[in-house]
Amino acid sequence: MEREVNKFHALQLFTDTFAAETVHLNNSKIGIYIRLLCFAWTKNTKAFTTESAYRICYCKDDDCKIEVDEVLKEFFILDYDQENDKEQWTHKRLVEEHQYLTTKYKKKSEAGKKGMKIRYDSVNNKTVTPIPNPIPKPNNIYDENFEVLWKSLNKKRGSKYKSYQLWQKLDVDMPEIEQTVKIYNSQIDKIEDDKFVPHFSTWLSQRRWEIEENNSLPNIVDRMKKLGYLHKGREDNYEKFAKDGKNYKIDIYDTKHQLIIEH
Repeated sequence: MEREVNKFHALQLFTDTFAAETVHLNNSKIGIYIRLLCFAWTKNTKAFTTESAYRICYCKDDDCKIEVDEVLKEFFILDYDQENDKEQWTHKRLVEEHQYLTTKYKKKSEAGKKGMKIRYDSVNNKTVTPIPNPIPKPNNIYDENFEVLWKSLNKKRGSKYKSYQLWQKLDVDMPEIEQTVKIYNSQIDKIEDDKFVPHFSTWLSQRRWEIEENNSLPNIVDRMKKLGYLHKGREDNYEKFAKDGKNYKIDIYDTKHQLIIEH
């Protein structure tokens, strides 16, 4: 079955025309107008009722409904749907633009099919290309040593395949598998909330096995205290600080020790 293209995710906005037509509107009405335009476009310019317009604009009071009514009456066309016995709104320019794009892409599709047919008919030797049999992928794509490493992790987060790709690049620089697992599990087991547990691929890419946690933490805290920050303690893998009424945190596994503002 041939599928007709009539769903367009981008709506072209003619800024000069829009600005000229809405210069008299307040910000609230402009927002209502844009929201109704976007809704109509996503529904392929299908007509909608006044009650639908209220819901689209999240009207909670009569003042909002009055503004919606004013925008509808000025920019939209009211039609009566006899089949469903109700009044509905459409936007003339939006309908014309949608119809233009639908026709344009339909002609483009038809021209492409004609071009393919012409090229095909011009070929004298129309041999049928056999469909190749795909080479089956092996079930086990991981190195045996990596399988041992992965199975030994107390918490596994993120893509195993991505972790394997990174591990292949870093394997020569890393400690023995047993030592790597020990360092990882030691760091991860101290994180109480699982949402702060990094993906194993992130742990590898940041070379966190090189972090001497016990030596680096006092340095971070002492350095921040010297800068006038109040140390508020540790939460999972973050050291928390405060200064001038604002709260900050530092990821202890971030080798750059970047200061993050808490909102």
